[in-house]
Amino acid sequence: MSRDNKNQNAEARTTLPSLSFVFPMYNEIGNVERCVAEALTTGRKITSDLEIVLVDDASTDGCGQLADTLAERHPEVKVMHHAKNRKLGGALRTGFAAATKDWILYIDSDLPIEMDDSLLAVPLTANADMVIGNRQGRAEGPKREIMSWVYNRLIRVLFGLNVRDVNFAFKLFRRAVLERISLQSEGSFIDAELLIETHKAGFRIAELPLRYFERTAGVSTLASGSVVVKILQEMADYRKAAAHRPARPVPTPPAHP
Repeated sequence: MSRDNKNQNAEARTTLPSLSFVFPMYNEIGNVERCVAEALTTGRKITSDLEIVLVDDASTDGCGQLADTLAERHPEVKVMHHAKNRKLGGALRTGFAAATKDWILYIDSDLPIEMDDSLLAVPLTANADMVIGNRQGRAEGPKREIMSWVYNRLIRVLFGLNVRDVNFAFKLFRRAVLERISLQSEGSFIDAELLIETHKAGFRIAELPLRYFERTAGVSTLASGSVVVKILQEMADYRKAAAHRPARPVPTPPAHP
């Protein structure tokens, strides 16, 4: 192999043809500017064709207005607004539908990772259609630890999805995946549904350990009773509906990296 070919392969493993960041946001006024700034900085290291999709899920703290101001400053940013709060699933479905680039990177707007750590996922895209993070150095307390352990094993038993961290909000995937699957969840079951559907459709999933950081602004509601009940209800509804769907053929992986 020539030196030029080696250099081209090395570049292909560290860049993407184009990338859409998707950030769901509800009352994240303390995080939105940092999200955009870090996505711009890191995104430009990954691709020259970048967009940042902010989904304002009917925020009441001025987050949506600040997002619009940022979109006026940065042409890479576009903002989608919900008139009514649709929870995580609804926000992500809106964001995914608005994303136009070859690859989509979904991260929570409280930035649970060091943004530049997302560069570690890019080389894995040479052999995977989706790269998902799993938390290293969890700092959520024993209650969240136990809930996460139980939930991940429940998903494994019920749906045959053998991944370490279903709900971690770091998922980098080809937009072509969305053309093969259908997402219905409005709540936090959307993370599991996305992975289950991707796996069932025959796409390749790679896992990447990532350092986890607690939020520094805003309030998380993931462990609230209402959210847990919503997840369990959507899980039951999904399992019931999935039992009546016909099997789908395994797709041919896209040719481009």
